[in-house]
Amino acid sequence: MDKLRVIAFDADDTLWVNEPFFREAEDVFCGLLEDYLPHHTVNRELYATEIANLPLYGYGIKAFALSMVETIIRVTDGRAPLSVVERAINIAKEMLDKPVELLEGVEETLEYLGARYRLVLATKGDLLDQERKLERSGLARHFHHIEVMSDKGEENYRKLIAHLDCRPEEFLMIGNSVKSDILPVLKLGGFAVHVPFHTTWVHEVVKEPVEHDRLLRCDTLGELKGLLPG
Repeated sequence: MDKLRVIAFDADDTLWVNEPFFREAEDVFCGLLEDYLPHHTVNRELYATEIANLPLYGYGIKAFALSMVETIIRVTDGRAPLSVVERAINIAKEMLDKPVELLEGVEETLEYLGARYRLVLATKGDLLDQERKLERSGLARHFHHIEVMSDKGEENYRKLIAHLDCRPEEFLMIGNSVKSDILPVLKLGGFAVHVPFHTTWVHEVVKEPVEHDRLLRCDTLGELKGLLPG
């Protein structure tokens, strides 16, 4: 890591809480349809809808809202009253209005590393929602560049690294998702730090353990001070 120049941070569940709000919303949504299907079946149908819609809507709360409405129509054969659809839309609106809860050590870590490296926010999801959360977080001042991606694959990171005018060996990605934050960057020749979060969307789960000489792990962002050159 002696050549390290740029450190990129994921946002959701790396800097602030996100996934628990989706789990809570799913539980409420499944309860809406309990007259039609068991809770676990509704949950499975919603997930199938979300995955099918990823190429169309991408990630984020708005995509989740559309998938809820589509799931209602499909599993009830269009028989659910409009009040159920209205409640699903309100679930999404309530999610958009959630406060931003910073995770442990975030502010101090960004302050420390920002004096030593160029910091970047590299997240995926809905642009407007991510901008809203960043503004509410008060963290925008720490970042040299902010990138909201439609997805986080190798090509997305390749374009980001080129835009930042650095080489992969000068780039470090920090995040909670092995699938989105770690593996693509390692494949490009960059470095990565995995900071796990207690709740992970099943679509982001990588079942096989990942070992790599350019991969580090820590339990909180505060531990980064002792891991990185500086």
